[in-house]
Amino acid sequence: MTNAPSRLPRALRPFAGLRYRLLASALALSLFGGGVWLVTLVASVWALGGTPTDLSFIMTGNAIGMVVAVLFGGALADRVPQQAILVVVESARIVVSVTVGLLAATGLLQVWHLAVFGVVIGLVEGVFYPAYSALLPRIVPPEHLLAANGIEGTLRPLAYQAAGPAIGGLVLAATSPAVAFWVVSASQALALALLLVLRHRGTGEHVPDADAGRADRGGIFGDIGRGFAYMVRTPWLLGTLLYASAVILLMIGPLEVLLPFAVRDQAGGGAAEFAFVLAGFGVGSAVGSLTVASLRLPRRYLTVMNLLWCFGLIPMALLGVLDSLWAMFAVTFVVGALSDAAGVIWGTILQRRVPTEMLGRVSSLDFFVSLALMPVSMALAGPIGEAVGFPTVFLVAGIAPIVLGTVAILAFRMPRDEIAHPLSNDAIDPESQETLGPVPPIHG
Repeated sequence: MTNAPSRLPRALRPFAGLRYRLLASALALSLFGGGVWLVTLVASVWALGGTPTDLSFIMTGNAIGMVVAVLFGGALADRVPQQAILVVVESARIVVSVTVGLLAATGLLQVWHLAVFGVVIGLVEGVFYPAYSALLPRIVPPEHLLAANGIEGTLRPLAYQAAGPAIGGLVLAATSPAVAFWVVSASQALALALLLVLRHRGTGEHVPDADAGRADRGGIFGDIGRGFAYMVRTPWLLGTLLYASAVILLMIGPLEVLLPFAVRDQAGGGAAEFAFVLAGFGVGSAVGSLTVASLRLPRRYLTVMNLLWCFGLIPMALLGVLDSLWAMFAVTFVVGALSDAAGVIWGTILQRRVPTEMLGRVSSLDFFVSLALMPVSMALAGPIGEAVGFPTVFLVAGIAPIVLGTVAILAFRMPRDEIAHPLSNDAIDPESQETLGPVPPIHG
């Protein structure tokens, strides 16, 4: 029994545990439903005669919901059983998708409905990810956590950005948005069933220290405040999160709001063609994640990570002028591959350098800081794109990150820091073992 995991390739060893198989399968189904939802949402906006500003409004509400919920979701995940949170979240998703499907089928669906439900989806997403992050170390041994994160990094683009949009586009082409929304409901119902089984399987193969996940001193707001304090006094963390916020501001709005209209207006495509271009991002993300996960961590890990983000966004500058769907697919593939390659390195750095008792709050802050400017990006993308033109917006999104990334690397002295704190594939960085005095233990 002990030797069973070792017979699996390193990247697949988390699958030796039944509870992880249940969790990963539920995650894959949930992500697949999210991908179908995304293209169906765009198709519904088009069918209702919506504009880029309308889609921007919907996406902004969704992002605001995530931003509002994520910090509290992180603290909640340390006080409530994570399996219960995931069950409630998946149930809420089912209610939303079934309701929107009924509205679409009866011809009552309006843009404002999509905006309201977008906020609801954002709120539950903000609670879901901290709970998932807090649950994972409870069912996966520490030595397999990196592989489990790599699996998630592959599942997310394949299910959410590739398979979901692709199947959603086919369903839309063959039927209607109502049916596509119910496909979302079906995948979410299957995910819920797996989560219910998971919840009744006990505590699992690996349970961290009994004190992990407890954050009673100072309440939820005290927990959040101590997490912010740690971020501010940790230069490499602060610099990377600030740079990530700037990248989100520049990238997310154009990709989420303007790209569907670029596909339609420049390449003459519809929902299926948009799904095809979006699938390029998903396939590229999976390739990038798998490639980096199979290599050794770079010695200059902070520099390499930030440069991957810098240069990975350059192809976006072309999206405002391309009129070929295959060329757009190639651009999204490259952006996805290099961005997610950096993401795999980033996840590994957090696990290796952040003290265990701070990892939950830092993970929530990672989500929060990354999401904070997402509503702004989505709110601005539509109006600015209509005012100055898509080519200008995409050009800025592709070029500005190079300058900002270089400033972040140098201003926060990342080259010096990564040399002072080398991360081999086997050693644990001493910095991650430092005690933080009064900070209560928490694990994410």
